[in-house]
Formats: sequence, C-alpha cells, structure tokens
Amino acid sequence: MSDQRPSDDRLFATISATWPAAATVEAGPWLLREGRGGGKRVSAASAIGAWQEDDISAAEKAMRLMGQVPLFTLRPGDAALDAQLEARGYKAVDHTVIRAVRARDLTDQPLPRVTAFTIWEPLAIMREIWETGGIGERRQAIMDRVAQPKTGVFGRVSDSPGGTAFCAIHDGICMLHGLEILPHQRKKGLGGWMMRAAAFWAVDNGADWLAILVTKANVGGNALYASLGMEIVGEYHYRILTEPDES
Repeated sequence: MSDQRPSDDRLFATISATWPAAATVEAGPWLLREGRGGGKRVSAASAIGAWQEDDISAAEKAMRLMGQVPLFTLRPGDAALDAQLEARGYKAVDHTVIRAVRARDLTDQPLPRVTAFTIWEPLAIMREIWETGGIGERRQAIMDRVAQPKTGVFGRVSDSPGGTAFCAIHDGICMLHGLEILPHQRKKGLGGWMMRAAAFWAVDNGADWLAILVTKANVGGNALYASLGMEIVGEYHYRILTEPDES
C-alpha cells in the first residue's frame, strides 16, 4: 500500500477512468471528449501537447460538430491556455478541488448496522435518489459504462432511504462520484458514514486512496470532507465560451 500522495497525472487519469466520456479522440494538441449530455466533466477538451491559437479555433469547430458548446478543462499547468481562452471570451466556471485521504484511515470505526451498504447494480431507490439530485439518465449511463471494480453506496437513516453514491477504482485510487443525500435526510451524519462505507470497500478491493471532487463553492461538502481528513491534493476549473446572443 502506497502512502505517497497521488500525482496530478494519476489523479486526472483516475477521473477519466472512473467517470468516462462516451467517446474520446486525440486531435492535434487536444483530447476531445464526447459527453452525450453527461455534463462538463465528460464533455470538456483538455490540452495534451503544445498548442497555437489556431488550434483553439480547430477545437471549437470540432466540439460544435459534436453538438457541444466549446468547453475546456484547465489544470494548474495550463495558465497560458487559461489566459488565451479568457481573451477569447471564455468564462471560468466550476472551480473544483480534488480531496483525498488514505482509504484505511476511514476504516477506524465500524459502520452502524443498516446505515450504509455497497451494492452493484444500483437499486431502483438509488436511481430515484440520483434523479432527485439532478443526476439523471445520461449521467447514470456514465456509471454503467465504467469498468470494474465499481460499486454503488446506499445509505439509510431514521429507518428510511437517505442517500446514494457511486465509486470506482483506477490505479489504486477509489474515486467517489454522485454523492446525493435526500433533502429531508441531511445533517444527520449520513454522508460521513457513506464515505466510510466507500473506504471499507476501497480497501477490500485493493485501493490505497479514497478521493472525491468538490467545487470550491460547496461549503458544506468541503466541511464534511475536511472533517474526514480528506486533504486538497489537486484542482482544476473549466472555461466555457459565452457567445453573443444571435437573436
């Protein structure tokens, strides 16, 4: 088991493997993603080589041909691209941090009975909870195409369904996506127990680390993950083209 903090390359490879685009293509200096309505993470282009300004125009054209708004992921080393996109009218959105903890560190407490379970395929109630939280059919399709090992996490509180999440492992990192707690079941500690259930599953399936993505604006989420010892180990944001209204 490795105690070395995961590198940026390892973290971003894990994001791609555990929440994959419907299709990807390398085009010049870009990795282009086809999201099919699955959200920014599976639709944004990212730089994989040296680029020139004309290459940005080519990427924009390719994304439009896929029926997608021009959108890029920016990592800390992409400062020049970030500035160029800003100059072209792109808006910065969804500043996101990657938080991680050694998975074994969250297995120090036994799970309360009938509080959190790992299960795949998802139960119907799990899919309903995702739907309630805005994770609809197209995002759930992403989970379905992820390679094993993967699992859902089902949480219960007050003798009723409370929440759900999705986990998958790549290169020793278990990344948790789609954590949703029903509104009337929040602030009861369920999120923490679900994270611990994910950690037990991660350790049982050979993962060293448990990681999650959370926007900087999500104050409650960041407070929860920090309380579990999940430190910030990486970050990224998007730039999306805000085109003038043609009406």
